[in-house]
Amino acid sequence: MHPTLSLAQARRIALAAQGLDKMRPAGPVTARAVGRTFDRLHLVQIDSVNVLARSHYLPFFSRLGSYDREILHRMAGNHPRRMMEYWAHEASFIRPEHFFDLVQWQKRGWVGASAMDPDLFSSVASAVLAALADGEPMTAAELTARLGHQEAGPRDNWGWNWNAIKRVLEHLFEAGLVSSASRTVSFERRYTLTGRVLPDGVAAAGGPSGEVMSTGTGDRDPSAAMDRLIDAAAQAHGIGTVRCFADYFRVPVRAAALSVRRLVAAGRLGPVTVTGWDKPLYRHAAAKLPRAATGRALLSPFDSLVFERRRLEALFGFHYRIEIYTPEPRRRYGYYVLPFLLRDGIVARIDLKADRAGRRLLARAAFAEPGAPPDTAVELAAELRLMAGWLDLDDIVVTPAGDLAPALARAVASRHQL
Repeated sequence: MHPTLSLAQARRIALAAQGLDKMRPAGPVTARAVGRTFDRLHLVQIDSVNVLARSHYLPFFSRLGSYDREILHRMAGNHPRRMMEYWAHEASFIRPEHFFDLVQWQKRGWVGASAMDPDLFSSVASAVLAALADGEPMTAAELTARLGHQEAGPRDNWGWNWNAIKRVLEHLFEAGLVSSASRTVSFERRYTLTGRVLPDGVAAAGGPSGEVMSTGTGDRDPSAAMDRLIDAAAQAHGIGTVRCFADYFRVPVRAAALSVRRLVAAGRLGPVTVTGWDKPLYRHAAAKLPRAATGRALLSPFDSLVFERRRLEALFGFHYRIEIYTPEPRRRYGYYVLPFLLRDGIVARIDLKADRAGRRLLARAAFAEPGAPPDTAVELAAELRLMAGWLDLDDIVVTPAGDLAPALARAVASRHQL
């Protein structure tokens, strides 16, 4: 017989695994605390939308409160790097030790130059690699200028209408040969050879003399690579299904299922039954079950707690989708809607925007979930004050849209000073 847990216990395991079960630590947030949080999550998703804050900044605020975003820039841009960019759940900052394992299992050829004429690809790739080997990190635009590239013929308007240089760069990025040394103010990647980004110990594991191999994988066993990824995903989730674990790094479900069997046999995962969650479930051997969940957080639409929507609904009874790409008349809750976690439940959702010119945090709509506790508006107002301070905004403006908005406006007004 498998151990049986209640749904409330499963929620607390999931929250503890994500570092969301407790109130944030008091006092200034150190670089060590940010690093520990990233190590726990294993990845944070990157997205270009900046209506509130870049998506990779928000998970650290959710778990730590107000912190210096320069810490992340140093972690991603200074040697030895604690985080680097690669494909994972989507475009993400990952722990460097996952890089070679992910290169083996990530297949995103559609992002780059797979449809390009082979001769053109070969000549452009050779020129790009030579230029990067010869100089400092460069953006796609800087490389285009350096190589004197002029696009022949009309653009096809595919994707972001990339030119051949950008398409080849993304192909080489997916292959693991080039990486991002840092980002510009406008969030463009500065590309460099991957060997210059990897910490020494990780680079040494990649191949002879520490070089990144042409395949980007070195001599690694694919099954062992998958086991490491699924083990990390299960640690980050605490509890979940095969699909939950596969979705974390976006690896094939069938291969993930075989990995789960191996990890069960090795004692890293254990089958469990959760009342009300009608799927085969597994708990990681290191997962903790706190007595209570006391945390509070606004969650990015790209937060790892909300990655897998079926898991989110099974655990919290919270149906969620991102409506950024939904035409405005068809949006139900708003453009950039953040779930609000209070203790062990997701109790509300709020559409937020940072009006940087006016130095205001705009709550454009706020909705309570069924059964939301009486202190939801007060706790959400406190969270908005904390976020406004972190974003260096002076005021909070609540638009009267959504059933929670009137109570939220009163709670914000009762302590209007930030």
